Amino acid sequence: MRTIAATAALLLLCACGAREDLRPAAGQSLPPQPAHAAQPQTTADLLALPPIARPERVDEPLSRSEEREDDRFDLPPTR
Repeated sequence: MRTIAATAALLLLCACGAREDLRPAAGQSLPPQPAHAAQPQTTADLLALPPIARPERVDEPLSRSEEREDDRFDLPPTR
């Protein structure tokens, strides 16, 4: 019973988030427009992650298991 009540409380707490657009604080303004931009940036533009934040993979992951070739430099440690 406690688990159900705690889960319900957490769901209600998660559901009470603000659903309106973000605005600058009172007395503040948005950052200045970039020099060569055609139009000023919106809050959605400012909140979007740049491509460098999540780069795409350059290498291709293995699609299947393959036997490794013998490595002649993989020697046991010497004493």
